[in-house]
Amino acid sequence: MKKIAIVSTDGFEYSELIKPQNFFRAAGHVVEVVSPKEGSIEAALDKGSVTVDKTLEHATPEEYDALILPGGLLNPDILRTIEPAVAFLQHFVDTGKPVAAICHGPWTLIEADAVRGKRVTSWKSLKTDLINAGAEWVDEPVVVDGTIVTSRMPSDLDEFNAAFAQLLI
Repeated sequence: MKKIAIVSTDGFEYSELIKPQNFFRAAGHVVEVVSPKEGSIEAALDKGSVTVDKTLEHATPEEYDALILPGGLLNPDILRTIEPAVAFLQHFVDTGKPVAAICHGPWTLIEADAVRGKRVTSWKSLKTDLINAGAEWVDEPVVVDGTIVTSRMPSDLDEFNAAFAQLLI
């Protein structure tokens, strides 16, 4: 059993948070939503909300074994401007703990300088950003490079979850 942090804020893509949360909980892992906000966070397009388990202020990256960054256009764009969120992610990158990012989630990886020299994928509009950050961008459903898993979009979630699960063994 692993303890997984899903770091997110308002504007996340609902399925990209809920499906991994449900998948990894069903597999017996502890999954907590960690956010700069207290209470709950709202999905993009009014698709629903999710309860925040811990704020970034009260969570420490050392207590988690792995990290998931859901996408949505707004969520990662906000997170990459919040220093405690980037520092939280940086711990996972520096210590080699598994990190998974889907859709626009790799924007936060860029901020933590986690994609330089890595093979990654994402929502297609991030291609140039990732290449400019030193990554090799490919258009594939899921890419695993070391301890980083990236994926393109909600339709790739089953492959995304399966690939990330392999890193947790």
